[in-house]
Amino acid sequence: MRRFLVIAIPYLWLLALFLVPFAIVLKISLSDTALARPPYLPQFDLSAGWAGIRAFLSGLDLENFAFLTTDALYWKAYLSSLRIAALSTLLALLAGYPIAYAMARAAERWRPTLLMLVILPFWTSFLIRVYSWMGILSQEGYLNQLLIGLGVISSPLTILNTNVAVYIGIVYTYLPFMILPIYASLGRMDDSLLEAAEDLGCSRLQAFWLVTIPLSRPGIIAGCFLVFIPTIGEFVIPSLLGGSRTLMIGKVLWEEFFSNRDWPVASAVAIVLLLILIVPIIIFQRNEQRQREAER
Repeated sequence: MRRFLVIAIPYLWLLALFLVPFAIVLKISLSDTALARPPYLPQFDLSAGWAGIRAFLSGLDLENFAFLTTDALYWKAYLSSLRIAALSTLLALLAGYPIAYAMARAAERWRPTLLMLVILPFWTSFLIRVYSWMGILSQEGYLNQLLIGLGVISSPLTILNTNVAVYIGIVYTYLPFMILPIYASLGRMDDSLLEAAEDLGCSRLQAFWLVTIPLSRPGIIAGCFLVFIPTIGEFVIPSLLGGSRTLMIGKVLWEEFFSNRDWPVASAVAIVLLLILIVPIIIFQRNEQRQREAER
């Protein structure tokens, strides 16, 4: 009985906070827009009995999903989100790996301090941090003032409301998610393996490429997924830093829900986005399972 309760608690949590909301969104995606509260039909009514259930089921259709294939806005938003998420993940990896490597090679007494500095931005509200980048990247912001003061540029650069600002905001926001798993992998690495590689004739660069990179691959994979998956559906950063020029599916989803009030189409967009995210999530879970089996 105790074992059953231990297993049942997380399953009940998933049922309440994932499966039930998913079923509601799926039902809305199969409905039709209507001037009602909520703004879609049909609505489930048990008071009518089996006749009401049959009428409810007969009113569901796949028209919203078919509509997504006819409007280029949606598939362009999906492709743009995938492109921005992939490039942001690559930039986060290029910036995060050296930081994680330096943390793992630092003296033991300095590692807790360095780890705290990486986690420190999470002590501030996510929204406040994004708003601060608006002040930094604007034409009158600190970055342009610094570059003009150093004589690098003569006139302010237009960075805010561009894709460059979106990449900066995403990499800054999700960089800790890249650093921490790589740091965990590098921290468990046996330094004697590097010494053995150098004794066998490898240079430091060759030993790094042939030993350090393969041993840190689980952390790299985990960090890439932890950045890529939430970035695809990102809404706040492209809205505040990218403006109207940045096309991402999170912005389209918000506009369909709150601006157009088209809940069925917005739900269909959300279902397709979830189906796209299932692939990297399954790959991530299998990678984690293989890593746990290898550690045993």
